[in-house]
Amino acid sequence: MSTEKITFLLNWAANAYHIPIYLAQKLGYFEQEGVKVAILEPSDPSDVTEIIGSGKIDLGCKAMIHTIAAKARGFDVTSVGTLLDEPFTGVVYIKSQGKITEDFESLRGKRIGYVGEFGKIIIDELTSHHNMTPSDYTAVRVGMNVADAIKRGVIDAGVGLENIQQVELEEWSVAEGRSKDDVGMLRIDELADLGCCCFCSVLYIANDAFIAANPDKVAAFMRAIKRATDFVVANPEEAWKTYVEIKPILGNDLNKKMFQRSLPYFSPSVKNVQRDWTKVTNYCKRLGIIDDKFKQNMTNAFVPPSDELDRAVEAEAKIAAADCGCAASEVVVR
Repeated sequence: MSTEKITFLLNWAANAYHIPIYLAQKLGYFEQEGVKVAILEPSDPSDVTEIIGSGKIDLGCKAMIHTIAAKARGFDVTSVGTLLDEPFTGVVYIKSQGKITEDFESLRGKRIGYVGEFGKIIIDELTSHHNMTPSDYTAVRVGMNVADAIKRGVIDAGVGLENIQQVELEEWSVAEGRSKDDVGMLRIDELADLGCCCFCSVLYIANDAFIAANPDKVAAFMRAIKRATDFVVANPEEAWKTYVEIKPILGNDLNKKMFQRSLPYFSPSVKNVQRDWTKVTNYCKRLGIIDDKFKQNMTNAFVPPSDELDRAVEAEAKIAAADCGCAASEVVVR
């Protein structure tokens, strides 16, 4: 049975940073733009680009590095915008365990967890710059359960996001009678000399055939998403309260803290950033994921124009971060 609904597949189980997608539906923005959207959660996040690229699902979201790799492998996906811009990503660990330090070589002989194959590819590549080889550590694929695997002692550390897995470990550390500062992160962007964490920016992606056949629907979807993002940034408390009404399972302090830590990373313009695409394209070449013939699979053709306020807010946030030398999580975009 066919449906007129746009199907949208999340990159992960619904969490704090998926809020614009659900609010676009709850607040009627999709309906007002003339589209109906069915929001779906994956059973395995590694399958998302393949499912969308094969045309079984119309749109979804996925990290930039996976979006590029999917196209290189023949899956017809294109990024039509940005959900989360440059969330800090790295190897998270518990300092008091004494097994891992700020020295990358302390990973030697350790069990390192990762979500999908690119987590391992990234760590493998980093070892070559730090007097190590992949045989010097044990890679453990733990899927969406990196933080839990660390807590249970299955792994010594794992690849995760500062606004998700690191928050979960910080709250657990406090519950165990330690400081949240007992959680450390070896940031991949710093270790790989990338200058930013853009490789894990979460993008809105679409099947190429769907884009070609339904450009008006894609544009309508992105207009609704932009309105929802504006609402989240301008009214974070109200936005979170509404989200919890939609997803009661997220209604606890842990998820609210994840949302608060995610706020600085929401893209005000929802645009693909050429600077970041250039960096990640070059990084993917370095990782051996793509070659020099690769053509970037992204467009801003469906993103509604940003007004002067959007541009001013974006510029001020970047200037503030550069001037104070602080982390992005310390510069809250309002």
